[in-house]
Amino acid sequence: MNRPIVAVLAGGDSTRMGFDKAMAPVGGATMLETVARAVSPIGDVVVVGRSTAPNGLTAMPDLRQDTRGPLTGLETVLTVQPDRTVVLVAVDHPFVRTETLSFLLELDGDAVVPGDAGWQQVTCAVYRPAFLAAATGVLNEGGRSIIAALDRVNTRLVDEAEWRLWGEDGRSWFSVDSLDRLQEGTDRFG
Repeated sequence: MNRPIVAVLAGGDSTRMGFDKAMAPVGGATMLETVARAVSPIGDVVVVGRSTAPNGLTAMPDLRQDTRGPLTGLETVLTVQPDRTVVLVAVDHPFVRTETLSFLLELDGDAVVPGDAGWQQVTCAVYRPAFLAAATGVLNEGGRSIIAALDRVNTRLVDEAEWRLWGEDGRSWFSVDSLDRLQEGTDRFG
């Protein structure tokens, strides 16, 4: 079995942060470095949505220029690496736990997605090759949402009762899109 690809989504505009959030400082490193370090034991890390990546990381620009967003990045990785499972993580999830991603990888489904307080955490999830057709279909129809593609495949939703058994507390998908959120996450998760 091929080692998974860990796709770190880093193509956003960072409008709320006011500067490139991938470069925001988190505990002596950048947010991108922090996420890459946490996910590297899981698989081969690629930084999606950029033409270059720092510190020897592999960059993978989006294949579509007309559409941006997480679904475009996911489609890109599944197209470039069609036989590999993709672990998708947003660059603004600096508190992501390696253990949570490992548990997600153990579960069956074309998509394995944690749910938290009624929200599907699609940017801290696992997508298998069968998801490519769903992603491409939604994008070709003018959609942009990963959630819209979940209905087209065998999706395994992981509820709070299950992920809490793994020691997860929501930190893996805690989104940092401002300096205030970074401080909040640091105060909550260390």
